[in-house]
Amino acid sequence: MDEPDPQAPAKPRVKPLHRHEPVIGLALGSGAARGWAHLGVLRALAEEGVRPRIICGCSIGAFVGAAAASGDLDKLTQWAETLKWQDVVSLLDVSLRGGLIKGDKLIGFFERNFVDRDFSELETRFACVATELTSGREIWLQEGSVSAAVRASIALPGLMTPVMHEGRLLVDGGLVNPVPVSLCRAMGADIVIAVDLGSDMVGRAFQRAAIEPTPSEETEAGWSERLLSRFGFGNGNGNGSGEEAAPSLISVISSSINIMQVRIARSRLAGEPADVMISPRVGQLGLMDYHRAAEALAEGEAAVMRMRPLLRYVLGHDAD
Repeated sequence: MDEPDPQAPAKPRVKPLHRHEPVIGLALGSGAARGWAHLGVLRALAEEGVRPRIICGCSIGAFVGAAAASGDLDKLTQWAETLKWQDVVSLLDVSLRGGLIKGDKLIGFFERNFVDRDFSELETRFACVATELTSGREIWLQEGSVSAAVRASIALPGLMTPVMHEGRLLVDGGLVNPVPVSLCRAMGADIVIAVDLGSDMVGRAFQRAAIEPTPSEETEAGWSERLLSRFGFGNGNGNGSGEEAAPSLISVISSSINIMQVRIARSRLAGEPADVMISPRVGQLGLMDYHRAAEALAEGEAAVMRMRPLLRYVLGHDAD
């Protein structure tokens, strides 16, 4: 073999082709108070170096997603971790027209402390899902006021009053798309990481009721029942013959919503699968257990750790 000529000009180096950086989208699902698990998921993803360029949310996923997209995630996390059940009660404005809660206090607090801006002003692209009550259409909200869009997305039927938004009567997006993977794809995400809060929800309301609570647990867990009982919506009393009492209104609403959203989510995700599905096990939390954020956050982080091998494989990160 001929030796290379040292006097020959060096061959130019071939410039490596630019590698397209995949656009990561995050789809945060519905689940009421269980949605604080999203905070733990986002924290764990950040520790893994995952920075989504698109965030889509439904219901509580819209609430958390908006804070994340605006750069207020740490502030929201600190607030959620300090919540007591008395604080949750103070944010409720009871109404008996269209829902038990108007939601004005909650959204007012949200606007003052976290997000009160236009979608175009957010640090990360964001959109959320609502349902048009009069037609059943899925509505994608990604323009105008962020807080108004979030208020529409979290209007859980029977619990929060519907919202008139840009001429349409809107309720919770969980009725049509509980885990909005399709919205992430439509916004241009190459890789979608989805968070489904419904993996172990069905029937848990009645399982919790069958467990004898401790005095401290009874004080905290029973606040929503006591609030509802003031308006005639508390526990039933059976037929007075000593038979087992009928379940409370909130247990019936909670279990019905869980069944509906789990079935819809499974159907939608079968046709629109995420690249990575993260499923926190938060079925032990009730519909209104917003004061139990520490449990939800911890499980959100644990759920990411369980999926870390797949997450790193899909993202092309080096394994440990």
